[in-house]
Amino acid sequence: MFGLQDINIFIVLSLCIACSIFCVVYGYRNWNKGQEKEKDEMTEELLWEQTEDKINNVL
Repeated sequence: MFGLQDINIFIVLSLCIACSIFCVVYGYRNWNKGQEKEKDEMTEELLWEQTEDKINNVL
């Protein structure tokens, strides 16, 4: 069929295909994961910069 004369070659080929499918599914499920945390960090940084600007204006 694909030149699979040995069972070891078939196993390696099957594992490569299974790993590729797993990577695609894992990437799809975790595509935007953690984005909410990034938004929280950005708002916290913005508040930090605003308070720092107020302190610098007072000084």
